[in-house]
Amino acid sequence: MQFILALDQGTTSSRAIVFDHAGGVVATAQREFRQIFPRPGWVEHDAEEIWESQLAVATEVLRTAGLGPEDIAAIGITNQRETTVLWDRATGKPVGNAIVWQDRRTAAACDRLKTRGLTALIRQKTGLVPDAYFSATKLAWLLEHTPGAPAQARAGRLAFGTIDSWLVWKLTGGRRHVTDASNASRTMLFDLKTGDWDDELLALFRVPRAVLPEVRASSEVLGHTTLFGGSIALAGIAGDQQAALFGQVCTRPGMVKNTYGTGCFMLMHTGAEPVVSRNNLLTTVAWRIGGRTEFALEGSIFIAGAVVQWLRDGLGIIGSSADVEALAASVPDSGGVHLVPAFAGLGAPHWDQAARGLIAGITRGTTRGHIARAALKGIAFQVADVLRAMEADAGVKLRELRVDGGASANNLLLQFQADVLGVPVVRAQVAETTALGAAYLAGLAVGFWKDRAEIAAHWQAGRRFVPQMKAATRRERIAGWNRALARALGGDS
Repeated sequence: MQFILALDQGTTSSRAIVFDHAGGVVATAQREFRQIFPRPGWVEHDAEEIWESQLAVATEVLRTAGLGPEDIAAIGITNQRETTVLWDRATGKPVGNAIVWQDRRTAAACDRLKTRGLTALIRQKTGLVPDAYFSATKLAWLLEHTPGAPAQARAGRLAFGTIDSWLVWKLTGGRRHVTDASNASRTMLFDLKTGDWDDELLALFRVPRAVLPEVRASSEVLGHTTLFGGSIALAGIAGDQQAALFGQVCTRPGMVKNTYGTGCFMLMHTGAEPVVSRNNLLTTVAWRIGGRTEFALEGSIFIAGAVVQWLRDGLGIIGSSADVEALAASVPDSGGVHLVPAFAGLGAPHWDQAARGLIAGITRGTTRGHIARAALKGIAFQVADVLRAMEADAGVKLRELRVDGGASANNLLLQFQADVLGVPVVRAQVAETTALGAAYLAGLAVGFWKDRAEIAAHWQAGRRFVPQMKAATRRERIAGWNRALARALGGDS
């Protein structure tokens, strides 16, 4: 058994990657699936389609690599978080489409929680803020709007899960209904201190305990699948951002990674005790290994790479996303232009659902190059805002930022990121850090890797970006961003 199979179930595609003992990629397969938009602000997935795509790429990657079940030591799973599936235990069929983490249909319900003064209770127990982003109000909505669901749920006939639970259920033929602590901590139903579902929160959201999965460790044998011609252990689960934190070997307090995807997700490892944020960040489980739970601070930025897609699809100023770097490099600076990409409100550290995007500082001399450069800088400024909040909460100064994700291939973006932070930005040698983190967790559980020190020895930096901007210039650039940001907040631009 010389390999680990990682299943990386993302928001727009399902991937499967085979890793060897050195953490190298042996083979990969990927398949996109439909994005469903029934109404403005609603985002759904067909959970059966997710499963079919994930099974297909897993089968394909084993075939491509010429491997059988006897070659695979374990399977690790990482997943889009918060996306909510409700299914019938007897048939294994979803009662409706999954509600995706991006979905905003329950924003008004979250506003009512705030009006009732429940923000402090929710934050104290869960480390989260009342927001439609998380699973609890999505599950409550499904129970309320599915005929007969409340009674069926109380009777134990329905099962809820985030995507990890759904995949484990399907992989084990319905024999295992589990999640790991990292995914459980994203539901707004999980108490960080007790490490389990919370009865007070279940009552608040009218969720019967009978629908919930068992909370297990992120690295342990959770069951076995026989769908690939023989028995393979399912031995690791982590939400995608926690998996990336582990894949970047940020396993000591104060270490930080940032993933540049559709949005940006920055996590700082904070150790064995949860750090309560005073700066509007989230406190979340990083992972649970060997009975020990470790925690992280997280800042979620809703729009990052998506602003580049908007330049392509909305404005039509680039032909492909890869073109943005050359266009932005065609001008020496942004010419005083700032682009605040608050297309879906602003996440951490502002949490302003009413914020709207804007472009400020346009003159007759503004070109599409200036707008492209301002878009990239807008991503980097948002990341800097989150990092400053993290440093204040944790009482530590960042030494370096480890980065991954699709947009981390953009050298211009990462150089500006280093400049605006004033610390080095390090791009990992292996770009697939999310899947690699799931592989590491699974391999650790079955002895494929003996300990974290052995895993850490495999991590390699790809390229290091060192700050080149003078401190006075940095302060001036940040002040300009803050002026533009103030106009975007509250939707009053």
